[in-house]
Amino acid sequence: MTLVELLVALVLLGIVSAGIYRVLVNNQRIYQAQTQRIDLQQNVRAAVSILPGELRELDAYDGDIIAMSASSITIRAMRQLAILCNTPALGVANPQLIIRNQPFFAMRNFNTATDSIFVYYEGDQATRNDDGWIPGRITAIAPAVCPTADAAPGQLLTTNLGFGAGQINQTGRIQIGSPVRGWERVTYRLYQAPDGQYYIGQEIAGVTQPLVGPVLANGFELAYRDSTGAITAAPTLVASIDVQVRGQTAQPVRQTDGSLGRPVDSVTTRVALRNNRRF
Repeated sequence: MTLVELLVALVLLGIVSAGIYRVLVNNQRIYQAQTQRIDLQQNVRAAVSILPGELRELDAYDGDIIAMSASSITIRAMRQLAILCNTPALGVANPQLIIRNQPFFAMRNFNTATDSIFVYYEGDQATRNDDGWIPGRITAIAPAVCPTADAAPGQLLTTNLGFGAGQINQTGRIQIGSPVRGWERVTYRLYQAPDGQYYIGQEIAGVTQPLVGPVLANGFELAYRDSTGAITAAPTLVASIDVQVRGQTAQPVRQTDGSLGRPVDSVTTRVALRNNRRF
Protein backbone atom coordinates (compact mmCIF):
# COMPACT_ATOMS: atom_id res chain seq x y z
CA MET A 1 0.00 0.00 0.00
CA THR A 2 1.37 3.36 -0.98
CA LEU A 3 1.46 6.40 1.27
CA VAL A 4 -1.33 8.05 -0.73
CA GLU A 5 -3.57 5.02 -0.34
CA LEU A 6 -2.84 4.97 3.38
CA LEU A 7 -3.77 8.65 3.72
CA VAL A 8 -6.99 8.09 1.77
CA ALA A 9 -7.88 5.14 4.00
CA LEU A 10 -7.24 7.19 7.15
CA VAL A 11 -9.40 10.04 5.86
CA LEU A 12 -12.25 7.67 5.01
CA LEU A 13 -11.91 6.00 8.41
CA GLY A 14 -12.08 9.41 10.08
CA ILE A 15 -15.22 10.36 8.14
CA VAL A 16 -16.94 7.07 9.01
CA SER A 17 -15.89 7.31 12.66
CA ALA A 18 -17.18 10.88 12.89
CA GLY A 19 -20.51 9.79 11.41
CA ILE A 20 -20.82 6.90 13.84
CA TYR A 21 -19.93 9.19 16.76
CA ARG A 22 -22.55 11.72 15.69
CA VAL A 23 -25.20 8.98 15.46
CA LEU A 24 -24.29 7.69 18.94
CA VAL A 25 -24.37 11.19 20.45
CA ASN A 26 -27.73 11.95 18.83
CA ASN A 27 -29.15 8.64 20.05
CA GLN A 28 -27.91 9.40 23.55
CA ARG A 29 -29.52 12.85 23.49
CA ILE A 30 -32.80 11.44 22.19
CA TYR A 31 -32.78 8.72 24.85
CA GLN A 32 -32.09 11.25 27.60
CA ALA A 33 -34.81 13.60 26.33
CA GLN A 34 -37.36 10.77 26.11
CA THR A 35 -36.43 9.50 29.58
CA GLN A 36 -36.81 12.97 31.08
CA ARG A 37 -40.16 13.49 29.38
CA ILE A 38 -41.42 10.11 30.58
CA ASP A 39 -40.38 10.97 34.15
CA LEU A 40 -42.10 14.35 33.79
CA GLN A 41 -45.36 12.78 32.62
CA GLN A 42 -45.25 10.18 35.39
CA ASN A 43 -44.70 12.97 37.90
CA VAL A 44 -47.75 14.99 36.92
CA ARG A 45 -49.85 11.82 36.64
CA ALA A 46 -48.78 10.85 40.16
CA ALA A 47 -50.01 14.21 41.42
CA VAL A 48 -53.50 13.72 39.99
CA SER A 49 -53.60 10.17 41.36
CA ILE A 50 -52.46 10.83 44.93
CA LEU A 51 -54.02 14.22 45.67
CA PRO A 52 -57.58 13.47 44.45
CA GLY A 53 -57.51 10.24 46.46
CA GLU A 54 -56.87 12.26 49.62
CA LEU A 55 -59.16 15.19 48.84
CA ARG A 56 -62.11 13.15 47.60
CA GLU A 57 -62.77 11.69 51.06
CA LEU A 58 -63.01 15.03 52.85
CA ASP A 59 -66.07 16.39 54.62
CA ALA A 60 -65.50 20.12 54.53
CA TYR A 61 -68.74 20.90 56.39
CA ASP A 62 -67.49 19.03 59.47
CA GLY A 63 -64.02 20.58 59.43
CA ASP A 64 -61.82 18.16 57.46
CA ILE A 65 -60.17 21.15 55.78
CA ILE A 66 -58.08 22.70 58.55
CA ALA A 67 -56.39 25.42 56.46
CA MET A 68 -56.24 26.29 52.77
CA SER A 69 -54.50 28.68 50.41
CA ALA A 70 -53.71 28.94 46.71
CA SER A 71 -50.62 26.70 47.04
CA SER A 72 -51.25 24.58 50.14
CA ILE A 73 -53.97 22.70 51.96
CA THR A 74 -54.00 21.17 55.44
CA ILE A 75 -56.49 18.36 55.97
CA ARG A 76 -57.58 15.58 58.26
CA ALA A 77 -56.37 12.64 56.17
CA MET A 78 -58.23 9.43 56.98
CA ARG A 79 -55.95 6.45 57.56
CA GLN A 80 -57.94 3.70 59.35
CA LEU A 81 -61.46 2.30 59.62
CA ALA A 82 -62.14 -0.14 62.44
CA ILE A 83 -65.20 -1.66 64.16
CA LEU A 84 -65.87 -1.64 67.91
CA CYS A 85 -66.47 -5.07 69.41
CA ASN A 86 -67.29 -3.84 72.91
CA THR A 87 -69.64 -1.34 74.47
CA PRO A 88 -67.10 0.96 76.12
CA ALA A 89 -67.54 2.10 79.69
CA LEU A 90 -67.97 5.87 79.58
CA GLY A 91 -67.94 8.51 82.28
CA VAL A 92 -64.36 7.55 83.17
CA ALA A 93 -61.10 9.39 82.61
CA ASN A 94 -59.66 7.21 79.81
CA PRO A 95 -62.32 5.15 78.02
CA GLN A 96 -61.05 1.88 76.55
CA LEU A 97 -62.22 0.79 73.13
CA ILE A 98 -61.71 -2.71 71.72
CA ILE A 99 -61.65 -2.95 67.94
CA ARG A 100 -61.61 -6.03 65.76
CA ASN A 101 -58.49 -6.96 63.85
CA GLN A 102 -60.77 -8.12 61.03
CA PRO A 103 -62.29 -6.29 59.31
CA PHE A 104 -59.74 -3.50 59.59
CA PHE A 105 -59.23 -1.20 56.62
CA ALA A 106 -56.06 0.87 56.79
CA MET A 107 -52.85 1.89 55.03
CA ARG A 108 -51.10 1.20 58.36
CA ASN A 109 -51.88 0.59 62.01
CA PHE A 110 -52.69 3.39 64.46
CA ASN A 111 -49.80 5.64 65.43
CA THR A 112 -50.19 7.19 68.88
CA ALA A 113 -47.69 9.94 68.00
CA THR A 114 -49.54 11.40 65.00
CA ASP A 115 -53.04 9.89 64.76
CA SER A 116 -56.33 11.12 66.15
CA ILE A 117 -59.64 9.27 65.98
CA PHE A 118 -63.36 9.75 65.52
CA VAL A 119 -65.78 7.37 67.22
CA TYR A 120 -69.38 7.23 66.05
CA TYR A 121 -71.84 8.36 68.71
CA GLU A 122 -75.30 6.83 68.45
CA GLY A 123 -76.79 8.43 71.57
CA ASP A 124 -80.54 8.05 71.72
CA GLN A 125 -81.55 5.30 69.29
CA ALA A 126 -85.01 6.82 68.92
CA THR A 127 -83.68 9.88 67.10
CA ARG A 128 -80.88 10.75 64.69
CA ASN A 129 -80.61 14.34 65.88
CA ASP A 130 -77.80 13.51 68.31
CA ASP A 131 -75.89 11.16 65.98
CA GLY A 132 -72.36 12.24 65.19
CA TRP A 133 -68.64 11.71 65.72
CA ILE A 134 -66.67 12.13 68.93
CA PRO A 135 -63.04 13.24 68.48
CA GLY A 136 -60.25 11.76 70.55
CA ARG A 137 -56.62 10.66 70.80
CA ILE A 138 -55.16 7.22 71.39
CA THR A 139 -52.79 7.19 74.37
CA ALA A 140 -51.96 3.47 74.35
CA ILE A 141 -52.49 0.34 72.24
CA ALA A 142 -52.40 -3.28 73.43
CA PRO A 143 -53.51 -6.68 72.09
CA ALA A 144 -56.99 -7.75 73.21
CA VAL A 145 -59.78 -10.25 72.69
CA CYS A 146 -63.25 -9.08 71.72
CA PRO A 147 -65.82 -9.81 74.48
CA THR A 148 -68.12 -11.43 71.92
CA ALA A 149 -69.21 -15.01 71.24
CA ASP A 150 -66.49 -15.53 68.62
CA ALA A 151 -63.75 -14.14 70.93
CA ALA A 152 -62.14 -12.51 67.90
CA PRO A 153 -58.66 -11.03 68.26
CA GLY A 154 -58.51 -7.27 68.46
CA GLN A 155 -56.75 -4.23 69.86
CA LEU A 156 -57.39 -2.36 73.10
CA LEU A 157 -57.25 1.40 72.53
CA THR A 158 -56.90 3.60 75.61
CA THR A 159 -58.34 6.93 74.54
CA ASN A 160 -59.01 10.51 75.51
CA LEU A 161 -62.42 11.38 74.05
CA GLY A 162 -63.92 14.85 73.80
CA PHE A 163 -67.71 14.89 74.02
CA GLY A 164 -69.41 17.84 72.40
CA ALA A 165 -72.56 19.79 73.24
CA GLY A 166 -75.57 17.49 73.53
CA GLN A 167 -73.42 14.33 73.70
CA ILE A 168 -73.81 12.53 77.01
CA ASN A 169 -70.69 10.85 78.44
CA GLN A 170 -72.57 7.76 79.59
CA THR A 171 -72.14 4.04 78.97
CA GLY A 172 -74.36 2.83 76.14
CA ARG A 173 -74.18 6.03 74.11
CA ILE A 174 -71.33 4.52 72.07
CA GLN A 175 -72.40 1.05 71.08
CA ILE A 176 -70.82 -2.18 69.95
CA GLY A 177 -70.43 -2.20 66.16
CA SER A 178 -69.76 1.55 65.94
CA PRO A 179 -67.09 2.57 63.40
CA VAL A 180 -63.82 4.13 64.51
CA ARG A 181 -61.97 6.37 62.03
CA GLY A 182 -58.29 7.18 62.43
CA TRP A 183 -56.77 10.29 60.84
CA GLU A 184 -53.62 12.37 60.81
CA ARG A 185 -53.01 16.03 60.06
CA VAL A 186 -51.37 16.36 56.63
CA THR A 187 -50.33 19.43 54.64
CA TYR A 188 -49.77 19.35 50.88
CA ARG A 189 -47.88 22.44 49.79
CA LEU A 190 -45.54 23.96 47.23
CA TYR A 191 -42.04 24.49 48.61
CA GLN A 192 -38.48 25.15 47.47
CA ALA A 193 -35.96 22.48 48.43
CA PRO A 194 -32.27 23.09 49.26
CA ASP A 195 -31.36 22.11 45.68
CA GLY A 196 -33.20 25.22 44.47
CA GLN A 197 -35.97 23.21 42.79
CA TYR A 198 -39.66 23.49 43.65
CA TYR A 199 -41.64 20.44 44.76
CA ILE A 200 -45.10 19.51 45.97
CA GLY A 201 -44.43 18.22 49.47
CA GLN A 202 -46.33 16.22 52.07
CA GLU A 203 -45.84 17.57 55.59
CA ILE A 204 -46.64 15.36 58.59
CA ALA A 205 -45.71 16.29 62.18
CA GLY A 206 -43.51 19.13 60.93
CA VAL A 207 -41.50 16.95 58.53
CA THR A 208 -41.83 17.65 54.79
CA GLN A 209 -41.10 15.01 52.17
CA PRO A 210 -41.15 15.67 48.41
CA LEU A 211 -44.15 14.04 46.82
CA VAL A 212 -44.08 15.35 43.23
CA GLY A 213 -41.41 17.29 41.42
CA PRO A 214 -39.59 19.15 40.32
CA VAL A 215 -42.33 21.61 39.39
CA LEU A 216 -42.35 25.25 38.34
CA ALA A 217 -42.29 28.09 40.86
CA ASN A 218 -46.07 28.29 40.30
CA GLY A 219 -46.34 24.54 39.81
CA PHE A 220 -49.08 23.85 42.37
CA GLU A 221 -52.29 25.86 42.37
CA LEU A 222 -55.55 25.16 44.19
CA ALA A 223 -58.95 26.79 43.74
CA TYR A 224 -61.88 26.08 46.06
CA ARG A 225 -65.51 26.07 44.90
CA ASP A 226 -68.80 25.86 46.76
CA SER A 227 -71.84 23.81 45.77
CA THR A 228 -72.81 26.38 43.10
CA GLY A 229 -69.36 26.30 41.47
CA ALA A 230 -68.36 29.75 42.72
CA ILE A 231 -64.94 30.37 44.25
CA THR A 232 -65.08 30.38 48.06
CA ALA A 233 -62.63 31.24 50.84
CA ALA A 234 -64.66 29.49 53.56
CA PRO A 235 -63.28 26.00 54.34
CA THR A 236 -66.66 24.66 55.49
CA LEU A 237 -68.33 25.62 52.20
CA VAL A 238 -65.90 23.84 49.88
CA ALA A 239 -67.64 21.32 47.64
CA SER A 240 -64.93 20.80 45.02
CA ILE A 241 -61.27 21.67 44.57
CA ASP A 242 -59.47 22.52 41.32
CA VAL A 243 -55.92 21.15 41.28
CA GLN A 244 -53.35 22.33 38.73
CA VAL A 245 -49.83 20.90 38.56
CA ARG A 246 -47.10 22.28 36.30
CA GLY A 247 -44.05 20.04 36.22
CA GLN A 248 -40.68 20.26 34.53
CA THR A 249 -37.93 17.75 33.79
CA ALA A 250 -35.34 17.08 36.46
CA GLN A 251 -32.46 17.70 34.03
CA PRO A 252 -32.04 20.02 31.02
CA VAL A 253 -32.43 18.34 27.63
CA ARG A 254 -31.37 19.40 24.15
CA GLN A 255 -34.11 21.28 22.31
CA THR A 256 -34.79 21.13 18.56
CA ASP A 257 -32.88 24.41 18.06
CA GLY A 258 -29.81 22.95 19.80
CA SER A 259 -30.21 24.87 23.06
CA LEU A 260 -30.61 23.32 26.49
CA GLY A 261 -33.95 23.65 28.27
CA ARG A 262 -36.39 21.96 30.63
CA PRO A 263 -39.60 20.74 28.95
CA VAL A 264 -42.78 21.56 30.87
CA ASP A 265 -46.04 19.64 31.16
CA SER A 266 -49.17 20.36 33.16
CA VAL A 267 -52.42 18.74 34.24
CA THR A 268 -55.62 20.11 35.74
CA THR A 269 -58.38 18.23 37.52
CA ARG A 270 -61.39 19.01 39.67
CA VAL A 271 -62.09 16.89 42.75
CA ALA A 272 -65.57 16.68 44.29
CA LEU A 273 -65.66 16.14 48.04
CA ARG A 274 -67.79 13.03 48.33
CA ASN A 275 -68.33 13.03 52.08
CA ASN A 276 -69.93 16.46 52.36
CA ARG A 277 -73.32 16.39 54.02
CA ARG A 278 -76.32 15.97 51.78
CA PHE A 279 -78.82 17.28 54.36
